[in-house]
Amino acid sequence: MSFRCISFLSSPSGYLVISTFKRASLWQRTQLDRNCKSYLRNFSTALAYRFVHMSSPQDSASMNNFNIALCQILSTDNKEANIAKAVEAIEKAARKGAKLVVLPECFNSPYDNAAFPVYAEEIPEPGEHVSEKFKTCFALSEAAKKYQVYLVGGSIPERDGSKLYNSSPVFSPSGELLAKHRKVHLFDVDVPGGIRFFESDSLSPGNRITVVKTELGNIGVAICYDIRFPELSMAMAREGACIICLPAAFNMTTGPAHWELLMRSRALDNQLYVAACGPARNENASYQAWGHSMLASPWGDVVVSTEFQEDLLVAEVKKELVQKTRMSIPLSKQRRSDLYEFKYSLKAI
Repeated sequence: MSFRCISFLSSPSGYLVISTFKRASLWQRTQLDRNCKSYLRNFSTALAYRFVHMSSPQDSASMNNFNIALCQILSTDNKEANIAKAVEAIEKAARKGAKLVVLPECFNSPYDNAAFPVYAEEIPEPGEHVSEKFKTCFALSEAAKKYQVYLVGGSIPERDGSKLYNSSPVFSPSGELLAKHRKVHLFDVDVPGGIRFFESDSLSPGNRITVVKTELGNIGVAICYDIRFPELSMAMAREGACIICLPAAFNMTTGPAHWELLMRSRALDNQLYVAACGPARNENASYQAWGHSMLASPWGDVVVSTEFQEDLLVAEVKKELVQKTRMSIPLSKQRRSDLYEFKYSLKAI
């Protein structure tokens, strides 16, 4: 007679281990029965471990931590000066050991509906050659290649035919354009006694969820107002993102009230990092930016932050913390799909 008990072992392969005992004595059978019951009692815990092990946002080949830099630079009405300042910030970030660099929203232009069509440029499609005719993207591509960094190039006004978008180009250390995220949710608000702004007066919304696969891990990209919609962040997390990079220009109404709250909430909800990079405040601009670039951890902590002036933040992204948090509090296995359901379009990835 043979007896089998399934042991859920945390082996590197993650496979179930089957132990077989032949001609077991009464004592052996008793012990085996106790062990089986113990394993069965922990069945859900074991499955939760296995789920996290399988759906981790990074594989064993890319578990190294890395440094991220948030470049809080001042934007003016001088496009050439803005681009030069961005390239200088990328160089400084690389010298400080950053492997992923993030620029602010609308870093090459004023944040203003009247300015968007004036400063707008074409952005090539991912994988296409980035030539000098794409002025801002060419400078960013060359900087990413020269300083060997992954670069989330803030955002710039993009012209595509008759439409304008608020778009974020993403570059590899070889200078390749890996992706471009077009802001999905346009900033249309009217807060009594506060900010009134309608991006839809000049811009069109994007229609894609952006998750970029890199050697550092999967990087989600969103822009500013996108962060207010938890479904977008959840979709990126489900597609394996270990970090969401957010070029963002909150203002003096929404910034003090919601900036830190939103970044920490999205990080905590999805158990990943949120890297929010804002522009430094330009006292002479019509739109006063909040600044306060920050990195939030999967545990909801503020890893590093600054205030409203120009600054360069460099911090370590600990990818094992993403996995550890998801294992310790396995939210993805505890959601009640019998009560509620979350869907998103894979075609939009």
